[in-house]
Amino acid sequence: MAAALSSDVLETRLAHLRSTDQPAFMEVLFREFYRPLGQVIQRVVQDREATEDLLQDVFARVWQSRETLVITTTYRAYLYRAALNAALRYVERGKRQVAWDEATGTIEPLGQSADEELHHQEAAESVEAALAALPPQCRAVFMLSRYEEMTYQQIADALEISPKTVENQMGKALRVLRQQLSGVLRNLYSWLF
Repeated sequence: MAAALSSDVLETRLAHLRSTDQPAFMEVLFREFYRPLGQVIQRVVQDREATEDLLQDVFARVWQSRETLVITTTYRAYLYRAALNAALRYVERGKRQVAWDEATGTIEPLGQSADEELHHQEAAESVEAALAALPPQCRAVFMLSRYEEMTYQQIADALEISPKTVENQMGKALRVLRQQLSGVLRNLYSWLF
């Protein structure tokens, strides 16, 4: 596998290919961004099949709108934002479905599990609930920073916001998560020790 192109070289190459060879443009776009975008989506949706479907949708939309697509930032920033938005929409649709299932009584109760599994599951659910409770932009900033290890500047570029907004959103996310997960951490420590 060839080494990844530098950001500037890649952006220049994509701009050239988009105007001269659209199939090659899509091939380079796909080869360079499929895996990193998949990681972003997977972190949000936590479902491999859904991740594949969402990735296909993102690339299909770019292909379908290639003639009229207006990108005011970089291709990288545009694709990260599109992937993150697709993942967040998917999660929101899933929440609405769960709420409907709970309202109509179609969810089956879970069986008994061992203490260890129960504690692990409760902790995981608490973290997931705390992340889900964050406002969408705050959650996106947190996930890109902590799970994708992007810098504040990279996040700002990807989400088309200022680095100061990224900093503020990270601070807010950390405060909210610390507050919501303090009880979980105390319970986990008491269970471990």
